[in-house]
Order: sequence, then structure tokens, then C-alpha cells
Amino acid sequence: MTVQLLANTLVGLALVVFLAVRQASWQSVDPTRVWRGPLVLGGVGIVLLARSAAVVTTLDVVLLAVEAIVAVGLGLAMGSLTRFRTTAEPDRRGRTLQARTGWAGAGCWIALIAVRVVLDVVGGHLGAHLLTSTGAVLLTLAVNRAARALVVDQRMPRAARGMMVP
Repeated sequence: MTVQLLANTLVGLALVVFLAVRQASWQSVDPTRVWRGPLVLGGVGIVLLARSAAVVTTLDVVLLAVEAIVAVGLGLAMGSLTRFRTTAEPDRRGRTLQARTGWAGAGCWIALIAVRVVLDVVGGHLGAHLLTSTGAVLLTLAVNRAARALVVDQRMPRAARGMMVP
């Protein structure tokens, strides 16, 4: 195992732990930002994918479609697992609405990452190299977060949606 591979593995594991803890912890919700993350991730992912010099094969498209379907399914599940609460003490930005998906949501993150890694390895062995691009990773995350945002936006307490500033 090379030092670079070991470093990438450690960074990846640290990221998984960080995301799992965030999913299980109560986080302040800003209704105006529910869609911002997926839009930014998707935009950057599309630009990076367009810039990649990889040749797009049928296998790339099939594996990307499978990954997108899994990302949407897990995003919808994460959105439905999201629980809301209001706090008496507003955070430093004045927000009182909090949300979390709990450890089940953390499990969904881990499942998404596991599927991503498996498809990446399988695709690499079969000659589909588009999946390994940063753009494809960002698009997968954007699709997952957009599916989650769709459900969260519909389930968010009405009072919180009224806080949205145009």
C-alpha cells in the first residue's frame, strides 16, 4: 500500500465518521439553504465532468445511472428519516429549527459510499473510468442531496418555511 493510498483511505474514513456524526447530531436548519448544496455540487460536478478527457462508454452511462438510482433512493430515505425540533435558544444566526436523520441516516451515508466504492472498483475492472472522476462523485452527492432536499422541503414545519428570505 502506497503512502498516497493510505492517506486517501484515512481521509475517506475520517470523512465518513464526520458525516455520520453530523447525521446523528442535531444541526440548525436554514430553510434558504436546503437546495443550495445540491445545486452547487451539481453545477461543479457537471463542469468537472465536461472538462474530463474521459471517453464516455455505454458501460459508463449504465453504471452512472445505477449510481444515480441508488443515490436518489437513499436521499429519499434520508429525507424521510429527518426529524425536526425547535429550540428555545436560537443559534448565533437566530435559527431555532434543528434537524437530524439519526444513526439510520448515518447508515444511509455509509451505504451510499459503499455502493460508490463497489461500482468504482467494478467499473474500473470493466473499463468504465468515468465513475472515478471527481465530477461523477460530485454529481452523485448532488443527486443524493437533492432527493433529500425534496423530501425535507416538503416535510419542514410551515413556520420554518415562512422564515425564508427572498
